[in-house]
This record gives sequence, structure tokens and C-alpha cells, in this order.
Amino acid sequence: MSNFIPREVSKVALALCDGLAGSRSDQVKNLIATQNWDELVTLTCSPSAYTDPESYFRDAACISFLRKYESLPTSFDRKKNAIQKFFDAERKCFRTNQRLLPFLHGTFQPGEEAIFAFIRQVRKEVTWLIGERPPSNPNGKFGPGATFSDRGGLTTIPDKMQSRPELTRGAWPFLIPWGGTLWAKAAASRGDSIVFQEGNRFTTVPKDSETDRGISIECSVNLFYQLAYGNAMREALRKNTNNRVVLESAQTIHRQVAREASITGEFATIDITQASDTICKSLVALVLPIKWHEVLDDLRSPKTTIDQDGVKKVVVLEKFSSMGNGYTFELETVIFMAICSAVMRLGGTTPKPGINVYTFGDDMIVPTKFASEVISALRYLGMDFNPKKTFVDGPFRESCGGDYFSGVDVRPFFLKKEVNEPQHYIGMANGIRRMAITSHRAEYRWHRVMRAWFSALDSIPERIRRCRGPSELGDICIHDESAKWETRWRGSIRYIRVYRPAIYRKVKWTVFDPDVMLAGACYGVGGDSARGRHDNLIPRDAVTGYKTGWVSFS
Repeated sequence: MSNFIPREVSKVALALCDGLAGSRSDQVKNLIATQNWDELVTLTCSPSAYTDPESYFRDAACISFLRKYESLPTSFDRKKNAIQKFFDAERKCFRTNQRLLPFLHGTFQPGEEAIFAFIRQVRKEVTWLIGERPPSNPNGKFGPGATFSDRGGLTTIPDKMQSRPELTRGAWPFLIPWGGTLWAKAAASRGDSIVFQEGNRFTTVPKDSETDRGISIECSVNLFYQLAYGNAMREALRKNTNNRVVLESAQTIHRQVAREASITGEFATIDITQASDTICKSLVALVLPIKWHEVLDDLRSPKTTIDQDGVKKVVVLEKFSSMGNGYTFELETVIFMAICSAVMRLGGTTPKPGINVYTFGDDMIVPTKFASEVISALRYLGMDFNPKKTFVDGPFRESCGGDYFSGVDVRPFFLKKEVNEPQHYIGMANGIRRMAITSHRAEYRWHRVMRAWFSALDSIPERIRRCRGPSELGDICIHDESAKWETRWRGSIRYIRVYRPAIYRKVKWTVFDPDVMLAGACYGVGGDSARGRHDNLIPRDAVTGYKTGWVSFS
């Protein structure tokens, strides 16, 4: 791997350091100049070392710009590090399973009654949040990503229905409802039988410049119903909390609460390291109602196939479910909400989800006076809090992608994707501008990052550089003040000049079996197929070209 990054990216990074002129700017510039990427990505910036938000922001923005850049040529073996973390989490789950098994079987030691009482309270909270039993036979749901055998670009819904259906042996009861679907009919018409797999397969996706993120790809039928029960948990949370816990809008609420907490100190924000990988089997069996546990346990993968140093291994899992499982996120949200609520209730405060306690996956916001007890409970149940993202005291709070110092937004911009085309530079320029204008001191920050912004624009062809518009349009235009927008009017509708996706990789409907085409139409895939247009199926990540054009904005 080359030790260089694109000259244009380096130029923007150096301009950002110069403009911010923080206490760490010279250090970052020197590391970029000497191409010492390993040290650059391991730099840290603790809010506790600062007394005002702007000083912290200037250093954090400088240090963070390249830290997650996936093309940064560090010496770290990112996949190997992800695999190592997988096995570390499994060992941790094994120890936690051994510690919790006595509570599952009623053989715990004298003196542990208080722990058992706490676990029972967590179970009561879970039952209140999602009910005693899941809905019977919820509608299955296709996800947008890969399955055990559907890889690469072959991940559209018709692709999944065209391939042989797969599931784990524990999920065999779901063959009964699945047998009534058009998907099953399409498989039967081809003469395809079910393929039983031992479990899921482990893979990695980019996370940052030190390590990849480990995820597991599930069997197609398992995932179809995992997503169904994940959605059932979402609906139960919405219903049983009187619409106070709505996961679709929870991120915005978390950021608002975190901002206010950075001023008042009323709440603490807690984040878990490898949350899904450290929720062990015994914990889920202890805190979930029996009917919920039965159905989720049937659908989970008991084993993972992992490629380590070119050797495929099958690992019996100590965790309950991983990222990639269709209900893992919702299960995390419920379990962490229940743990936080149990701590509060036993501490004499009535928990009110969405009012005085919040969870979104492993992002937790709890009253500050209960933070240490929540962290202790999490540790006993097998999870470690992330000290870089957990804030109990001081003027800083972080949750769901929002960083706040005394009420001021200090979230830096992370350059993540490779930058080599105009749309990439537009995204980079917009990210730099966005982290400046979100502050109450927008003008002050803007003057500091303006040079880096112009440096990013220098790499965009002049005709595309004219595509200026509002932030509401996203990265199809360069965000700028309204006087710079290129507009035209048709009647009473205003149109903005943009640089938008224009060429898509398409899959013809005719490559699929007739029964798959019928099933796809019934599932609402490719809405124009009923009118005889069979060439409009667009797979995931299908954009292959861009062009300038006009979009309405009134």
C-alpha cells in the first residue's frame, strides 16, 4: 500500500489545521507532513482537558478529520483487529454466561439474593416495555443488505427470492408461515429445497483507520423473520410507552437531551464497547419473557463461520446475537432501557422512558445520580462502558452523533470515504461547512474553516462548482448562502441547479423466473413492472454516474 494520501485531501487537511490554529494543529500538520499515519489516528482529545467549547472544538476538528478515512495508509491490519475483537468478546461472553447460569437455574449462592432481585426487576421492566409475548406470525420483511449466500451486488429482493432459501435448523418452525409466501411458491416452482446452515458468517466493514467493524451475515429466511420481530419490538415500545419511545425519531431527541445535559448536568450519557457482541445468551434468557425468548432464540444463529488467516473456522457463539441480525438493535434498546429503569426504580425514582431515561441501541442517557450504579450493573452483566464516549460529569455530553460542550455543538467532521470524484469533494466541503455553521459562533468558526472549504472546492470543475444550494438538498449541491444559488423559475416553483446521480446500474426483470417477477410485483419491488417496464429494477449502491440538473425547492 502506498504511504501517500491524495494531494488534494492532504491540502484540505493542512488548510484546516492552519485555519483552526488550535493547540494540536502543529502536531497534526507535522504527522501529515511526515506521513506518520499510525500516530495520527491514535491521537485523542479529551473534553475534560478544556475549559471552553471553542478551544476543544478547534483541537477535536483538527485531530478527527482523517481519523476514520478508510484509505488512510496505516500499518494496522484492520480486519485482523476486528477478528481479534470478535474472539475477545466471545471469551468475555463465556465468562459472563458462567457467572449468570446459577441465576438461570436457581443455584446462586447465599448472599447473591440482591443480585437476583435486580435481575428479576430487569425482567419486569422488559415485560412492561414489550409485553409477555410477541405477536403471532408477524409479516416477514426483506432487508437491503446481503444474506449468507446473496453477496455483492446480488442483494435485491428478487435476487434473494431467486436463490435457494437458507435457514438454521433451530428456525425450522418458521418454515410453516414461510411456506405460505410467494417467495416459497417461487422456490417450489424451481424445485429448490431449503438449505440448512450451521449459522451465520462473519465479515467486516470499514469503521476507522485502526480497525474494521465485525458484523455477521444471516441466512435469508432467518433474517426475513428477524426483521419482523425487530419491527414488533419497535411497535411494542411505541405502544407501551405512549409514543414516548419512537426509535425512528429517537436520535434527534437524544441529541437535544445531550445538549441540555451539557448545560445542566442533569443527565449522563453512557456508551457501551462492543455492545451487541457482549450481550450473552444467559442474560437474554434471564431478562426476556419466556415466549419472546423462545422465538428470538429459534431465529438466532448458534454458530458463526469465520475466516481467520485463510482458515475457515466454525465458532459456537457465546453471545446471543450480533450486528447483522435483524432484531439485534431493538433487543439492545429494550435490554439497556430495562437495566437503566431497574436501577432507577430500585433507587426510589420512577423511570419514565422517553422522559427521564433514554436508550437508542447502546446509547444511553440516564439521570446523573444513577450513572455509577448503571455502569456497575452493566459491568456485572458482562458489558464495559466506553470511556471515550461516556460522560458523567463536566460540561460535555455525547449521544447519537451529537457532541455538546456547555450547550455548544462541537461535533467535528470525519472524512470517511475515498475522495476522487466531484461528488466526493462536494460532500467533504459540505461536512467542513456544516461543523462550522451549527454553532452559535458560526461566523467565528466559518472564518477559521473557510480556507479548507475553498481548498476542497478547488478540486471541483468550474461548471459543477456553480451548483450551490441549501443544506436541505444534501450533498447534490454545495451548501452556500442563498445569494450564491443558481436558480430558475417555472411558474411559482423555484428550481436549484445541482449535481445529482444520473446513471444507474439496472437489472432487467427478465433475468428472473416468472414466479419471482410476480412475487416481486406483489412485494412492491419495481413499481413500473406492471406497466410492462421490466428494466427499472435498481439494486443497492447502483449509481455509476452523475450530471448537473435542476431540482425543485420552494
